[in-house]
Amino acid sequence: MRLVSIPANPVPEDYVSGAVRTSDGVDLRFARWAPPLGRKGTVCVFTGRGEQIEKYFETVRDLRDRGFAVAMIDWRGQGGSARQLPEPRKGYVRRFSDYEIDVRSFMEQVVLPDCPPPYFALAHSMGGAVLLRVAHAGRRWFDRIVLSAPMIDLPGHLTSFPVRALLHAMRLCGQGGRYIPGGNDQLTGVTDFIGNPLTSDPVRFARNVAILEEDPTLGLASPTVAWADTAFRAMHEFRAVNYPSGIRQPLLLIAAGDDAIVSTPAIEEFAYHLRSGSHLVIAGSKHEILQEQNRYRAQFWAAFDAFVPGSPLF
Repeated sequence: MRLVSIPANPVPEDYVSGAVRTSDGVDLRFARWAPPLGRKGTVCVFTGRGEQIEKYFETVRDLRDRGFAVAMIDWRGQGGSARQLPEPRKGYVRRFSDYEIDVRSFMEQVVLPDCPPPYFALAHSMGGAVLLRVAHAGRRWFDRIVLSAPMIDLPGHLTSFPVRALLHAMRLCGQGGRYIPGGNDQLTGVTDFIGNPLTSDPVRFARNVAILEEDPTLGLASPTVAWADTAFRAMHEFRAVNYPSGIRQPLLLIAAGDDAIVSTPAIEEFAYHLRSGSHLVIAGSKHEILQEQNRYRAQFWAAFDAFVPGSPLF
């Protein structure tokens, strides 16, 4: 499966891309980049909802500059992976645990056979929620996990019981494939820069829009009722007092101080109860920290370098 390359966002060199098939028969697009000289292991990058491998080419370069090989997948139902509904713009998944099948298939078929150890994970937003569940289940593929604005909860009362009950009732009535109330088929991230909740960097915002203009089939529109129902149930599980303490591997949670997509206070509260974890809030940053201005990205990478063995500080 090809990667989309445009002048503003060329594919980093020395890569292999293709597809893997999950145990439940879903084709996932993957890409991996060989390690530079003096390799230090592999960082597996997991994107957020509606994102695609191409959006993280800059991050791939940042990691390879640090001496790491890099491997990525597109989650089922988004990017270049197989879509789950006849209308490909609808963001849909039956169960949130299906994403854990994606991780297992990716690790067993791409990372473990072809990428140098040790292995680390870097996950954003929804990807962060998936990696929390993977870690809680006791999967020890990764020595350390870094989460960027993980989807532990949403701001305000968006995941309150009445909202969750409404979505679940709609799904039971056979409306799981519909857009959530208020949703539509406009691609996520293709809006005016002014007032966008994702990044304050106009150049990176324009670059990400240009990716979807070049190939709109990589994008997603609003979530479906089914996706929201299962995602909200997963976030509700994170609220259990003993959930964070059930994770027994080192985690670094990095939150955005000006995040309107996920709840920064929920990230902080979750981090306080981890057995082996720490957190950082980057003041002023919007949700997509790795797509932000350099002054915010520099803080992210400083924290990453201090946490992941083999980075410059080590």
